Amino acid sequence: MKTTRFIAAALLLASGSMTTLHAAEPQKMQGIQRTDLVKDDISVKGHEAVQVRVDIAPGVLAIKHSHPGEEIAYVLEGSLEYELEGRAPVTLHAGQSLFIPAGVAHSAKNVGEKTASELATYIVKKGEPLLVPVK
Repeated sequence: MKTTRFIAAALLLASGSMTTLHAAEPQKMQGIQRTDLVKDDISVKGHEAVQVRVDIAPGVLAIKHSHPGEEIAYVLEGSLEYELEGRAPVTLHAGQSLFIPAGVAHSAKNVGEKTASELATYIVKKGEPLLVPVK
């Protein structure tokens, strides 16, 4: 985890960005741990970039939800099955990524035998909830 934050900080500094790297803030819920890494304004008025690490225990399904902007999910470890509204499920393994358009309802399930981790990067509308549950 420290290595990931160090690399992210080094990349931000190298690019000359003024993005704030917040101290990791872990948030746990029913087999899912979310650690906030970066949250800052971007050049698109009214939007911000948010980056989080999500760790999901084996067999756990993240609730169906959407975001007020785009998400790029990159699987760091394990295998995650993503189900996007209107599409067939897709299973990604470590090193693979997926683009999730704004407002598209989706879920993710750890289909492996060990904890799976993703790095989620969002470009979202500022001031709106990052995650909106869908029924």
